[in-house]
Amino acid sequence: MVKLRFARHGSKKRPFYRIVAADSRSPRDGRYIESLGFYNPCAHGAEAPIILDQERVSYWLGEGAQPSERVKKIIKLSQSTTAPLEARPSRKEMKKNQAEAMHAELQKAKKAEAQAAATEAKKADASDDAEKTDS
Repeated sequence: MVKLRFARHGSKKRPFYRIVAADSRSPRDGRYIESLGFYNPCAHGAEAPIILDQERVSYWLGEGAQPSERVKKIIKLSQSTTAPLEARPSRKEMKKNQAEAMHAELQKAKKAEAQAAATEAKKADASDDAEKTDS
């Protein structure tokens, strides 16, 4: 029997899966008939988390191949048009965005503080000028 399943690649704690059509008796990372795409759960930035050859998947499903539970979900996710397939930003990018936002807020606060000090100085000068003219 042919199964559509994952073949694990990648290093320790950084998994990367190929989606393959394989004989059910062959080992998980062993021999396979055809590679149909890949799934990268650790995709960040511009990396694509899912790439799947839909034509070949539908061919194998038509031939009676049985997908594993997780591969079924991946196929459904890649077929839906509303599914968010954009890769999430990396931690470094998130920290950079947060730092930029905090910097912008600090700049706004400094400008507001400088403007407040300037208006206070103008008021003080105006009151000093009024006292001088009264005297």
